[in-house]
Amino acid sequence: MTKTLTLLALSTALALPQLAAAQDITEFRIGVLGGENAQERMTNNECLRKQTEELLGVPVRLFTPADYDGVIQGLLGGTLDAAILGASGYAKAYLTDPEAVEPVLVKTNLDGSSTYYSVGFARKDRNIKSLDDLKGKVLGFGDPNSTSGYLIPAVEMPAAGYSMEPGQYFGEIKFTGGHEQTIVAVQNGDIDAGVTWADGLGNWEDGYNSGALRKAVDAGIVDMNDMVEIWRSKPIAEGPLVVRKALPAEVKAKFTKMMQDMINTDKECTYGVAGGETAGFMPVAHENYLSIIEARKLEEAKGS
Repeated sequence: MTKTLTLLALSTALALPQLAAAQDITEFRIGVLGGENAQERMTNNECLRKQTEELLGVPVRLFTPADYDGVIQGLLGGTLDAAILGASGYAKAYLTDPEAVEPVLVKTNLDGSSTYYSVGFARKDRNIKSLDDLKGKVLGFGDPNSTSGYLIPAVEMPAAGYSMEPGQYFGEIKFTGGHEQTIVAVQNGDIDAGVTWADGLGNWEDGYNSGALRKAVDAGIVDMNDMVEIWRSKPIAEGPLVVRKALPAEVKAKFTKMMQDMINTDKECTYGVAGGETAGFMPVAHENYLSIIEARKLEEAKGS
């Protein structure tokens, strides 16, 4: 009997650290990148907040900083626990502190791919059909930490002969603050053309299957029949869902599994979280982002 009690006590003691780890959080904080207005972001992710709260048994809060860097700094500072980042945003977080976050999942398209595009667009009535028609005109970008809204065009456009230096090709480069702001600025005629992100699948008039244009169509912000695509990047790796590395392992595992299963458990919620039609989220690793990390390094080196 004594031996049995001793073994029971020992096994209980060994289990305590894992139990304590699972109970180590008192709340869970999810960052939602900018690119659309804060209320829209809160609405699209409220289902995620509720499901995470039910799963973890602690209060869950959504944070919608005004720009991408607000989410990145929240993850780096430990005030946010999870977020879906763009590839460039993940690169910045990793280059700043490799131990801050880890990528766990990535959004997949309906065709099974995990890539998207930076898409240049303009109003049809501006008679702009390509970058060749933008000489001396105003081009708008969203956010300096956006992959499709800045980093990739800033690399690919100059490589194709369209200098990003002020006045050398484009008349002016403007930062609008986010993808939705870029779309609105083009629609209102405040800029001649802009770049945003889309999966490039489906129909142009729908804003494609997913991306900022699809969100804008769903929100009634834009009629894509008034717009024309003028440029498209090479395929870009979708940004990852990241979690804070310091979180208890059980918390990370539970949250990751919930997100991976969501396409089957709540397709409507997945649509809102993913920004349109998706085949769901699948596992991803740091190695998937090595090339974008190198591109971010080079871009930062040019600015230093």
